Amino acid sequence: MNFKILYEDNHVIVVVKPVNIPSQSDKTGDEDMLTIIKKYIKEKYNKPGEVYLGLVHRLDRPTGGIMVFAKTSKAASRLSEQVRENKMHKKYICIVDGKMENNHGTMRDYLLKNEKTNTSKVVKEQVKNSKEAVLDYEVIKYNKEINMSLVKVDLHTGRHHQIRVQFASRGHSLSGDQKYGIRGKGKGLALWAYSLSFIHPTTKEVMQFEEYPEKVGSWKILEN
Repeated sequence: MNFKILYEDNHVIVVVKPVNIPSQSDKTGDEDMLTIIKKYIKEKYNKPGEVYLGLVHRLDRPTGGIMVFAKTSKAASRLSEQVRENKMHKKYICIVDGKMENNHGTMRDYLLKNEKTNTSKVVKEQVKNSKEAVLDYEVIKYNKEINMSLVKVDLHTGRHHQIRVQFASRGHSLSGDQKYGIRGKGKGLALWAYSLSFIHPTTKEVMQFEEYPEKVGSWKILEN
């Protein structure tokens, strides 16, 4: 499978995950990014035996965009620590239903995940096992003809289906969201991880990457 590599050295590899490819193996048995990149490394460098590749963060299957994988256990440990300490910054772009009340703002909720249905919902802070979810958003454009908004999201916490749930709970579900949405059924989920920054695990250099989705389907809204 062809996939785009944005950066690679002995410690990390930064790639663009296509939509509908799992980040790691799941019950479907479909080929996943972890397996695909392992195969790539094994073939490119003619490595014998099992290839090490560390998964330090995930993107939901229907979400495309930038991911970093660790090529050594030391790199995996240091990148995972950045994830825990919110030092790895992820930004998303999405298309939501309707016109936002404000062109920018912060969403702060408590989310509770239902393991049986693999969904999350907004609940009160005191609900047991709920987790705080925080994001900042900025509306880039509103298309009156289709009554949809293009929004950039700066994610501060990485909760289950966080962006999808927080926007849907405010009446602005994402286009193509089969779980929480009403608009764009049958289309792909309009959510893309366009920006990723982290501190390189060995050089300590700040690494910053950006990659936008192709202007096809729902993403044609990016053209103007």
